[in-house]
Amino acid sequence: MARRPHQPGLDLTRRAATGLGLAMMASPSLAAGASVPRWGVHEIVLDGPAIGNPFVDVSLSAAFTDGQQTLNIAGFYDGAGVYRVRFSPPTEGTWRWRTRSNAPALNGKAGTVMATAPRPGDHGPVKVAGGYHFAHADGTPFRQIGTTAYAWAQQSDALCDQTLETLAASPFNKMRMCVFPNVAGEPIHAFAQTADGAWDFDRFNPAYFRRFEDRVRRLGALGIQADLILFHPYDEKTGFHAMTPARDDRYVRYLVARMAAFSNVWWSLANEWDLVKAKTEADFDRMGRLIQVQDPYDRLRSIHNWRDNFDNSRPWITHSSIQNGSAALDDARAEIYRSVWKKPVVFDEVRYEGDLEKRWGDLRPEDLVQRFWHCLVAGTYVGHGEVYDTRKTNAPGTWTARGGKLWGQSAPRLAFLKTVMEQGPTPGLDPIDRTWDQHLGGQPGTYYLRYFGDSAPGEWAVALPKDELEGGERFRLDVLDTWAMTVTSAPRPYVMAKRDAYFFHDPQQPVVSLPGRPWMAVRLVRLNTESAA
Repeated sequence: MARRPHQPGLDLTRRAATGLGLAMMASPSLAAGASVPRWGVHEIVLDGPAIGNPFVDVSLSAAFTDGQQTLNIAGFYDGAGVYRVRFSPPTEGTWRWRTRSNAPALNGKAGTVMATAPRPGDHGPVKVAGGYHFAHADGTPFRQIGTTAYAWAQQSDALCDQTLETLAASPFNKMRMCVFPNVAGEPIHAFAQTADGAWDFDRFNPAYFRRFEDRVRRLGALGIQADLILFHPYDEKTGFHAMTPARDDRYVRYLVARMAAFSNVWWSLANEWDLVKAKTEADFDRMGRLIQVQDPYDRLRSIHNWRDNFDNSRPWITHSSIQNGSAALDDARAEIYRSVWKKPVVFDEVRYEGDLEKRWGDLRPEDLVQRFWHCLVAGTYVGHGEVYDTRKTNAPGTWTARGGKLWGQSAPRLAFLKTVMEQGPTPGLDPIDRTWDQHLGGQPGTYYLRYFGDSAPGEWAVALPKDELEGGERFRLDVLDTWAMTVTSAPRPYVMAKRDAYFFHDPQQPVVSLPGRPWMAVRLVRLNTESAA
């Protein structure tokens, strides 16, 4: 399926290559004439000191203002005496900027950039909407259908290209991915090495991060959010997860300076944080608050658990990223996470579709898909994963480890689910009459969805909770086969009348017949308010 363009490429102001750039050397001259689409990336490139350790010794930032607001943007060292500041305008209009640095060659440079209309199809960064859902900056709902390929960005160019080709034909609009790979990739690493081969945690390897951010930009071009995992427990050989707090914070600052301007970036402090034994909950809390302060765009932030949930009530956490395969099998249990933390909930790991002997990787595709539907009714979201035995697929790795090609059967069914989500209420479905086991999601009075999972009823009593109903409302009823991906509409509308003190129904059609097989759902859409036939 074709995707609309989302993340524009970099707009560069190059000091070394143009007369405009040479003018930037003479403070306080203004470099003028540059333009960039709203939510795109404008990059200022400056030459500065290369001696000593610029990653530690040199500070650089720029203040951008449109006269109404000011954003303070951290710059970063990109090696070979080159420094960069990246800016993504949140609004259209003229933005003026001026640098601050402890290096005279970088201090007091100034200029302007014109933020123009967004590129067609670019709806802007994703934010929390309606308390429990997501939407782009222009208000377009973001219906999360995520997937995970932890180390895809560190694989060969050919395998990365195949991953992007697979994604372009998939329903997935968010990719969880590690900054430090959790399985082997190409022989390039995030830090420099000393003469004896030890890691120099005080010097980054800019080539590694240039390669990584290229992958993030290419996801953005497909309209896919990049959920960046900063730490994980599976790098014992490198020890990247076990740096000192000062080095952790320097890494966080560097990553935010390089990546925050890309409007498709989300921050995930860790994958399975409770297995990262070298860090405490306080360490992750400190770094989460640091990202919140350092990121001028306030990108989405989370932290992912193994068994012990992090305290998701912390103010720096924008949404809950949860590992729990059983809660996702019951909309009532899934919904509890919403009620406790009062934030959007994404069950990013609910076990994986696959044929491994491990219990986390042995789900049938039907079992994975049903978790998405249960959580949709709960007003929450789910992430996909796939781990088929590579001895059978003859692939260089599983999808969830390295990307590449999808072998399973869940993706087309998730595309069908995404269509149902897109036809639903804005910004998303919420649980209806949730404390009474109604197993209904939607919007009272206008939209109802009932999912039956692996049960196979022959009929369902069409009884809608009384909230927002008065009688006389007309509904179209659809029977959805979520596995066969079909929609069958009832021949005539259901007209609501009071049944008792708590429910409304159509006395002429008190039940709807169902085919007696699993994976069925029923949808009712109020006819005089629906946005699409």
